[in-house]
Amino acid sequence: MKPGKRKFLQGLAASGAAAWAGLSPAAVAAAARKTKIAAAAPEFDLLIVGAGTAGMPAAAIAAARGARVALIDKAPEIGGTTPRSSGQIAASRTVFQQALGIVDSPDEHYDDIMRINNFTSDPVLTRLFVNNAPAAVNWLAANGFKVTDGHPVLTGGHEPFTKRRYQWGPENGKSLLKIMAPLVRAAAESGKITLLLNTGAVDLIQDSAGAVSGAVVEDAAGVRRDIRARNTVIASGGCASNPRLFEELHGARLAATVAYPFSQGQGLLLGQGAGGYLRGGDNYVPLYGTVLSSEQMPCAPDAGFRSNPHDRPPWELHVNSHGDRFVREDHPGVEYRQHQLQKQPGQCLWIIASRDTLDKAPTGFVKWTAAQILEKCNKHPMYHAADDLDTLALHAGINPAGLRRTVAEYNDALRAGRPDRFGRQHRPVALDLAPFVAVRATGWTVISFAGLAVDGALRVIRSDGKPIGNLYAAGEVLGAGSTSGNAYTNGTMLTPALAFGKMLGETLPAG
Repeated sequence: MKPGKRKFLQGLAASGAAAWAGLSPAAVAAAARKTKIAAAAPEFDLLIVGAGTAGMPAAAIAAARGARVALIDKAPEIGGTTPRSSGQIAASRTVFQQALGIVDSPDEHYDDIMRINNFTSDPVLTRLFVNNAPAAVNWLAANGFKVTDGHPVLTGGHEPFTKRRYQWGPENGKSLLKIMAPLVRAAAESGKITLLLNTGAVDLIQDSAGAVSGAVVEDAAGVRRDIRARNTVIASGGCASNPRLFEELHGARLAATVAYPFSQGQGLLLGQGAGGYLRGGDNYVPLYGTVLSSEQMPCAPDAGFRSNPHDRPPWELHVNSHGDRFVREDHPGVEYRQHQLQKQPGQCLWIIASRDTLDKAPTGFVKWTAAQILEKCNKHPMYHAADDLDTLALHAGINPAGLRRTVAEYNDALRAGRPDRFGRQHRPVALDLAPFVAVRATGWTVISFAGLAVDGALRVIRSDGKPIGNLYAAGEVLGAGSTSGNAYTNGTMLTPALAFGKMLGETLPAG
């Protein structure tokens, strides 16, 4: 779970850092000066690597306090994953709760998170998150952030909270970007922030004691230079667009190409190179399934399936490659279905339908009607149809005997009025009319669960627990596992990034 620096670099060719594998930070800086004409290293109070959900509030707030801030990002625009996200944030004691008379507390928020993720998130960081989340959301509100009508709510597709503390803006993540980006741009225009886009960090500069004093950065033209700073914050995101690294850190293949393209794991490399370590990959759990466009993973999704029974009760059966059911299809627990899928071969499921389900059921696929699904069958690698179950299974890659047995067991129990073996309640029709259809879906994710280990002050730490001097981290570079645990817990990725970025902007020395 902790690849060496050289191995890590080999998987990050796009970062331009491979040429520097195996060199110390000092050697990298020296080599950079010899190979490129570098600008004189400026002096800053704070260097922030990554201008996304955590980097923007850290930079804007630190600059407002009078700090000299350098903000760099590999992308040509600020924002990171923020405008691509759902923008869903969660906090107690917010102005939005107060407007609706909702009484809530960080303790109740903490208890809900731990209940949902089975106490698998880091308790120190989870507590730090819920304690700082109210101020972060209220800061957004004070700067003009508005929530969607009727918010906050209990949930947005994941396991529900016990109180309404979950909200997002009318334009999802773009609603957040429209609040934070102008603050950063205004500070950059006034000279309070030195904003360097199309610029990434190649390595961190450390003194003989290991304390960080800045970074070696590289611009789009390949010119490298030192940026010296009193404190450095890694806020450069995760690795969910790096298939090799994702699989190495999570033990599962990256299925879909849906993450932010710049989420290549560079921040993980920076932290490791300075002596930090990674944790949280074992908390990975897939989303319940998406229909992929190709056998070549990762690839673009072709269609999503409405598996939440609160949204659409199931009419179909869900089976694995053995043809066996593995889940109660109408179980109310979102996390239950995700964890059951994680245990299946290849994290794949086949959605089995028949003529009755196609004709009578509400549309199950987000993108396709029943007629369109039949049209795609036997022309697309994920969609298959046949007049008998054995032929269907052979075409779809399912064990024929297992599928035949599973469908017969389901139909027999339904006709005889016996309880379903999995406890399923919604059984509207038997699956016995041709044509039979099988659509394969695969577990997927848009985030990475592995990340840099930090302490309760967000200082990057070594494996012995000692902090690396002057080095901090916030955002997805901490990994979803740190505050979400082994679940997709409402608001526990975007909100900690905001809260921790704000916290660092407020607390790090400003001069």
